[in-house]
Amino acid sequence: MSTLSDFPRVSDALLRRLDVPIPRYTSYPTAPVWTESVGRQGYVAALSRAGRERPDAPLSVYVHIPFCRERCSFCGCNVVIARSSAKADAYVGALVREMDIVAGLLEERRAVSQVHWGGGTPTFLNERQIEGLWTAIERRFRVLPDAEVAVEIDPKVTTRSQLALLRKLGFNRMSMGVQDLDPEVQEAVSRIQTVEETRDMLETARELGFRGINFDLIYGLPRQTPQSWTRTLDQVLAMSPDRVAVYAFAHVPQVRPNQKRLPVADLPRGLAKLELFRLAWDAFTGRGYRPIGMDHFARPDDELAEAQARRALTRNFQGYSVRVASDVVAFGISGISDVGGVYAQNAHSLARYQDAIAEGELATERGFACSAEDVRRRAIITQIMCNFHVDLGESAERMFAGELERLRELQAQGLVELRGSELDVTPLGRIFVRNVASIFDAYLAAERPYSRAV
Repeated sequence: MSTLSDFPRVSDALLRRLDVPIPRYTSYPTAPVWTESVGRQGYVAALSRAGRERPDAPLSVYVHIPFCRERCSFCGCNVVIARSSAKADAYVGALVREMDIVAGLLEERRAVSQVHWGGGTPTFLNERQIEGLWTAIERRFRVLPDAEVAVEIDPKVTTRSQLALLRKLGFNRMSMGVQDLDPEVQEAVSRIQTVEETRDMLETARELGFRGINFDLIYGLPRQTPQSWTRTLDQVLAMSPDRVAVYAFAHVPQVRPNQKRLPVADLPRGLAKLELFRLAWDAFTGRGYRPIGMDHFARPDDELAEAQARRALTRNFQGYSVRVASDVVAFGISGISDVGGVYAQNAHSLARYQDAIAEGELATERGFACSAEDVRRRAIITQIMCNFHVDLGESAERMFAGELERLRELQAQGLVELRGSELDVTPLGRIFVRNVASIFDAYLAAERPYSRAV
């Protein structure tokens, strides 16, 4: 029997069966089924109810900074291209006004256990804007002393002075975009970043006292080969980040037109793409990192590894964490809030977002109100995706008869083990954990624009 440090063997036939478009389950129900019928008023009601019913419960706060100086051709994020940080002044003002609206609806509920600035490139902001935005958060919310306060950075546009300011303000976690360190791959995806820039930024962050420092890598990019990818992995391991996220490249040009610039003929696919993930798995587990969730690796003493060992790991739109609050409030364009079983997503357009906020309105454009059944299934999917184990309870045979039948098929393929009402995901099933979780997705439709399982 393989152990968690051994990469399972995957046959070509099994890969063809399982490598299908499927959600990543950062939410359930997933975003493609959300609707404009749940808009501003639905979010207003959810915020008011959450403030009234749980005034002492902590929140997670997400702030989206969409600006980048140039658009990488592989990128799947919602970004705004701008050259000067002055472009962000009006946007930061809108963020502050949105916080005022949300804080007013939450009334006395202001404690925060998690803050995350994502993008885009949060360090596109200059130091005056960074400090002003953080001050605005602290004046409207009470960031708890042990809060996880994280920022995403791009080493090419981040200065030591910016990092020092962020640390002084209270940021303690950092995630760094790396993707791939091979020059030919970087040229193919329009993102040039040297090993030296990456190493210098990591060392600076460590000197300043950041912990839980994460590198984002992507496998399946154009021109990646086993040889070039192995060199990147060796260079990353030499830097020894605390955590590494190794994402499968999601090639969705129908959703992200910038991806049409990629040399599609050079994309690794199928078993060739899976081999790149195997190389990453072997490289990191061989150096003592623990596989976390479906695509992360962490040092054994990292709190993510410790939480997964206790089956206490959880996640939200910002990734895996041990401090995710029951409710997430998001600010900025395309930000997704999750409050009291209601998802609410802001406008993707910078103009529409700023116009709505200027009129004193929330910028919510679509969302979803979860039923009790949705909440039940979301809890199951989260346990599968985070901890590879779930107990479906005494009524499993009655409530999930169809799902159990399909799970038995996956058991025959070696992806799961069923013992009564308990489900364990096997080492092979970890590679295809999205497929396992999808068994409990009551809304899954093959025609939606999901990325592939591998």
